[in-house]
Amino acid sequence: MGTHTAREYERELLQIRQALLGMAGHVEQMIADAGQALIDRDVVLARRTIAADQAVNQAEVEIDEACLLILAKRQPMASDLRFVTLVMKMVTDLERIADLAVNICERTIDLDGAPVVIHAGIPQMTAVTQKMVRKAIEAFVERDEAKAREVIAVDDQVDELFHQVFEDLLGRMVDQPERLHDWIHVQSVAKWLERMADHATNLAELVIFMVKGRDIRHPRLRQSGP
Repeated sequence: MGTHTAREYERELLQIRQALLGMAGHVEQMIADAGQALIDRDVVLARRTIAADQAVNQAEVEIDEACLLILAKRQPMASDLRFVTLVMKMVTDLERIADLAVNICERTIDLDGAPVVIHAGIPQMTAVTQKMVRKAIEAFVERDEAKAREVIAVDDQVDELFHQVFEDLLGRMVDQPERLHDWIHVQSVAKWLERMADHATNLAELVIFMVKGRDIRHPRLRQSGP
């Protein structure tokens, strides 16, 4: 590969990296805004967050196209190949997190005017999930395996919060059956936040794959290796 071509190739990889970081920033903001809209019962913010999903979808398409072009034109090898394939998987997880944020905003709109007190576990789950996404992206930027593993470890905390919220809401459904519909909405929000955390965990596992060249997405594989 000539010097000019090599510089062009490096620039293409850098552009993909920067595009991914921009997409991740949008998604992180959507998580925060979706949680805030629900807590404040802010329908305007909920609608604005739903509209923001279009930019995330567009970023996913553009990044995928850029990655496919590099695969076809440059035929990357070793770490560059891992990087490109990882990015294509990461944008899928980020887009799904954004879709889940949209789901939460739609529930906020559905609950508009309903006398529902949002469970205290919801803002906790939102904050932890947002931090997981941020830290996973930081691990990607810094190629930091230890930071990626911290994200994976925190997923258990979100799971525990989800189970606490779920059990508490079941009790409320029994005590206040006339508000069953509202509590189901809140329970759905908790489930979507738990799924967001799972996608953040996927991001962290992909970072480890990029750094170490080892796929740890399945528990048995996660426990093996040096």
